[in-house]
Amino acid sequence: MEIKNCLLTDLAEIQSLYEAARSLQIQREMVVWPVFENTFIKNEITENRQWKILQHNLIACNWAVTFEDKEIWGEKDRNDSIYIHRICTHPTLRGNRYIEKIVEWSKEYARQLGKRFVRLDTLGNNTKLIAHYASAGFNFLGIVKLTDTADLPAHYQKEPNCCRFEIDLQSFASR
Repeated sequence: MEIKNCLLTDLAEIQSLYEAARSLQIQREMVVWPVFENTFIKNEITENRQWKILQHNLIACNWAVTFEDKEIWGEKDRNDSIYIHRICTHPTLRGNRYIEKIVEWSKEYARQLGKRFVRLDTLGNNTKLIAHYASAGFNFLGIVKLTDTADLPAHYQKEPNCCRFEIDLQSFASR
């Protein structure tokens, strides 16, 4: 198992993972991701912000990172964080706790970039997902109502209740 940047040749596989995620979200009556345009994903790939866990030459899991997220984090966004978005696991590999590998990787990646926090968000009050992220080491900071969603993907306009999570690398290092 290895973590690498996604390549443009991964685009179809990433889109397939997103489609599988949307199917699961519909089935579980969760907030459903929109269809992300190829140009949006290609941009993340060329900026080295799309990542993947490879297992036996298969993308087992992928996610994107950003380095600012003002619409979601407001005043807390101070150029001191990496933000994880759209964690997506291959349907046949769900349940393998890839979140733990992502957390381990993201803490090291954030340290290398001189960042203090690893943050992520999810929409709605999904208690299972809240517990999942908390069990992987994220502190659940509560639910905030988003007000400035015009520049965010469509699912943020449909569900204003946003769960925010973070790992503070300074407090983690002092343990």
